[in-house]
Amino acid sequence: MTDGRRDHSTPAHRVLFSFSTRLGTPGIGTTAWNQVAALAEQGVQVTVACGSLERPLPLSVRVIETLRPAGIKLPYRALGFDRTVDLHDRRTARLVRRETYDLVHCWPAGALATLRAAAALGLPALLERPNAHTRFAYEVVAEEHRRLGIPVDPDATHRYDAGRLARVEAEYAAASHLLCPSDFVAGTFLDAGFAPERLLRHRYGHDPERFPPGEPPVDGRPLRVAFVGTGEPRKGLHFALEAWLGSAASATGRFLVCGGIEPAYREYLADALAHPSVEVLGQVPDPSATMRSVDALVLPSLEEGSALVTYEARASGCVLLVSDRAGAPCVHGQDALVHRAGDVAGLSAHITRLDADRDLRIAQRGGSDRSYRGDQRRVQAFSQ
Repeated sequence: MTDGRRDHSTPAHRVLFSFSTRLGTPGIGTTAWNQVAALAEQGVQVTVACGSLERPLPLSVRVIETLRPAGIKLPYRALGFDRTVDLHDRRTARLVRRETYDLVHCWPAGALATLRAAAALGLPALLERPNAHTRFAYEVVAEEHRRLGIPVDPDATHRYDAGRLARVEAEYAAASHLLCPSDFVAGTFLDAGFAPERLLRHRYGHDPERFPPGEPPVDGRPLRVAFVGTGEPRKGLHFALEAWLGSAASATGRFLVCGGIEPAYREYLADALAHPSVEVLGQVPDPSATMRSVDALVLPSLEEGSALVTYEARASGCVLLVSDRAGAPCVHGQDALVHRAGDVAGLSAHITRLDADRDLRIAQRGGSDRSYRGDQRRVQAFSQ
């Protein structure tokens, strides 16, 4: 079949989908939820093993909550994250050994035993890679913090952790294939010596009901740009602010900062954040409304997987001003302006171009018709 529909004269594929924490929560929990829902829509028989389910799935999906035995939710903080996801992993690995599946799909953390159980049975064992190779991410984050003179937050997910690195690299080795949502992610694994045939490209998406398109730019209105995300050096807010203040747009336009900012980083950025053209909004209740109110999203990340906010912003009608490491689903000059990570002058020039040229803002705007809801390319390929 090539139209996305299953031929029901053949048996449905049987997939075990593993997500070690709370499935259906914002962020990757929603991305994974949509993957499951899309598989079910394609007629795939899906068994979900998740720590807990926080949003109902289609009735055809079988759900096993590994961290909610007898309806009692185990406390992640009391047990510790590593012990909790390890418990999930061991319970999910038992499912692989006891039941019959055609394919196992794991999200990282709490996946090693499951991947190894699948490999022992000769099953395709796919590992989702929502970020770049962890060693690469650790090194990039550490180097930028050193350059800025800011200590890495002890609770940051990208703070160097030798034990965690060893575990995730063991997961990489155990998987038959790694699911990479961007060319940038795939490139970090190629650079680490992975065979190209082990890397499968797919993509994420957005919810068009939550992120409808905004209106075209208003004639004569000064440029409005937003940074939406956690304020941390990895996401390059310092690059964005320096580029903005070095552009002509800062004289009349507005730069909105949406999201919390790490305390030490906020102190480093204090002068830039105090500029009259910059408005710090903190966490906003409706990011979609904010993105519909601006002309562009800026995300000059040093390391991402495929930032979900770029899908959402493009669907909302924003021009993407992104680095080549943001993993954004875009093409420079067609629906985005892409700069080399860390190139402040290049980003500043892009901001100045948008400020001066309303027609360019319209030509470069995103739209929901150019994006995908969920992981459709992989789903369709699997269902054929």
